[in-house]
Amino acid sequence: MKTIVGTRFGNIDYDPEKTLLFPEGLIGFGQLREFVVMPQSKPGPLFWIQSVEEPALAFVLTDPTGFFLDYSVAPDAAERRKLGIGEQDECLALAVVTVPPDRQITLNLAAPILFAPQTNRALQVILEKTPWQTRTPLPAA
Repeated sequence: MKTIVGTRFGNIDYDPEKTLLFPEGLIGFGQLREFVVMPQSKPGPLFWIQSVEEPALAFVLTDPTGFFLDYSVAPDAAERRKLGIGEQDECLALAVVTVPPDRQITLNLAAPILFAPQTNRALQVILEKTPWQTRTPLPAA
């Protein structure tokens, strides 16, 4: 076990074998490659990933299909290679969640995170020619 000191969650003990690996980092944070998926304290669609390399950085993610039924992203062959998965292996598309001061939550659907549970690897990709936006508001309830 290792410990990340001084995060928004306090000190975090984690197993380095179980970190979420971003081989190319996140957009704007290319140097950050390893994250810990934080246990959910409340049931719901949101969860946190905490940077191993930078304790001050954590991101909220969600499965956007719970809010947008028609949202679908599949990795291409090059992305599958980077994720270490085959054509038939599971790959989830996740969205980074932003909660601004006005509490109008948005999802980044133009640059989803492709997550391969089998390899615990993830890539953030930029969708081209998409109707989705980087700050897509949640649909009205």
